[in-house]
Amino acid sequence: MNNKQSKRSVFYVSDRTGKTAESLGQSLLSQFDDVDFSDKTFAFVITEIEASFVAGEIQQEYEESGVQPIVFSTLVNDNLQKFISTTDACVISLFNSFIEPLEKSLDIKSSHTIGKPHEEFGDEDYKKQMDAIDFTLKNDDGIRVNLFDKADVILVGVSRSAKTPTCLYLAMHFSLKAANYPLTDDDLDNEKLPEFLLPHLNKIAGLTIRADQLSAVRQQRRPNTPYATLKKCQHEVKRAEVMMHKAGIFVLDSTAISIEEIAVNIVKEKKLLKNN
Repeated sequence: MNNKQSKRSVFYVSDRTGKTAESLGQSLLSQFDDVDFSDKTFAFVITEIEASFVAGEIQQEYEESGVQPIVFSTLVNDNLQKFISTTDACVISLFNSFIEPLEKSLDIKSSHTIGKPHEEFGDEDYKKQMDAIDFTLKNDDGIRVNLFDKADVILVGVSRSAKTPTCLYLAMHFSLKAANYPLTDDDLDNEKLPEFLLPHLNKIAGLTIRADQLSAVRQQRRPNTPYATLKKCQHEVKRAEVMMHKAGIFVLDSTAISIEEIAVNIVKEKKLLKNN
């Protein structure tokens, strides 16, 4: 190749720390000097919900860039790997690449068991992360507002403004117990945050989104419904922004930035690592 290629997205996916996927993947990619790579690691992917989220991130990258991402996966669980393999990415399962020849040579099936926690990510840290993920999954969409006092951070915003994927990212990568609450029509009509949120203002971060983008996202979920019309989205976004600014909470526009960037901005703004 004579010309430098544009940046190529690379994802490392693992049910452990991701260090093995990164090490092997980077060794292979180092053989391609004429390509710029932009990488992202998803570690401790151990549930189907997490695998589905990661697959969605990979697929979104492909759809937005039009360029096939490269995925290096060390997932042991075949069911989890299937989520990744169904994306329009170049998926390289490092586990299968090594295990299958060994099974053939040894004439025995492997246990397909996830290894013990990596020594650099100790039992205490691992438990903290798993607790955060469990809490986040159980506190999506305002399911248990009575547990908001146990949350490290609470995201609020209109429906489909990236609250759920951001919460999962915060749990998976920062071990934060992240809850979220979707502002309802009644909330927006009252033009003030629900009473049960007021004791937790210091934990709350608001997400907003451009109305036309919100409408496009909702059209994919519920096409040709009042819920997805541009007029309704404009109304909701305007009311929500007024409400959140009036409450004095930090508000971030999720329109043109990645889930990773949203999460990092929230962590920095709320100084969450100091309390975690």
